Parts: sequence; C-alpha cells; structure tokens
Amino acid sequence: MIEIKSLSSLAAALLLAACASPFAASGIAPGTPRDEVLARLGPPTRVVPLAEGGQRLQYSLQPAGQYAWMVDVDAAGRVTGSRQVLNERDFNRIVPGTWTGADVEREFGPPARVDSVASWNGPVLTYRWRDLQGADMFYWVYLDPQGVVRRAHPGMEFRDRMFDRHF
Repeated sequence: MIEIKSLSSLAAALLLAACASPFAASGIAPGTPRDEVLARLGPPTRVVPLAEGGQRLQYSLQPAGQYAWMVDVDAAGRVTGSRQVLNERDFNRIVPGTWTGADVEREFGPPARVDSVASWNGPVLTYRWRDLQGADMFYWVYLDPQGVVRRAHPGMEFRDRMFDRHF
C-alpha cells in the first residue's frame, strides 16, 4: 500500500512539473493576462521589449533542450500570441545581410552556444532543435564582427555515434 501512495505522489509531482513546463505554452490563448502566464510557466528565460510597449516572454530550453517558446504580450499586459520557434519555417525567416545578432536572439532566444571557428571572423550562434522527422539538428547563424548575419544553415546533430565513442 505504501508503494501505491509513493507512486501516486510521484505521478502528482510529475504532473505538476509538466504544468510548470514551457511546453505548456502551446495552450496559452490570446487575451490571457501576463500574470496568468507567469503563474503557469514561471519566470521566463528572458524578457525582450517589443514595439508599441509590448514584451516577448522567452521560454527557452537551450542549451540542452530543442524548443523555445515566445509568448508575446501587448502594452495592456495581454497575450497576443504564443509559438514554438525552433523549427525550419521560422529559421528560414532569417535574412543574411539584414538581420543582426540582436534580431536573431529576439526571435529565437539565447543560443545553446556561441562558438568561433578558424574559417570565420565572427561569432557563430548555435541553436539545437528537432526537425519534423524527429532528427536532432543544429542551426548555425554566422555573424560578422559588426554583429550582422552573413550566413545561416541547418546541420545534423549526431549523438552517440559509435565512432565518437572512446573504447
């Protein structure tokens, strides 16, 4: 009987944790008060100002996760939209030569990593995401020294490949 109570307590704790997860952002309807969003999802990863006095509440699971939810709130404190942005359709909105690193972080949240490579003179923002087929992916955004996007493209994230293991 004690084991059943323990399992019930564990199930209740997991359910409560799921309710406080950014994955719950998908059910946030337009018009929801900002305070209700914060009560449901907790503090955002970052708050970004938007035009007209609004805010974007960013709920990112980077660096280890593959999802980032953006919850836009108008100046009156009401949700205008909520969406998961780490996907091919949204990444395709990036315009090299026009977007800046600040634009990328406003739209996608903080990257999983900021790297540098010998063949590029500037930072490389790395986002982790999952494509529609369930493949683990990276999306790399190359910034020039002035912070302007010059290149952006996806690539596979190979986890636990046999040839990467050290025997």
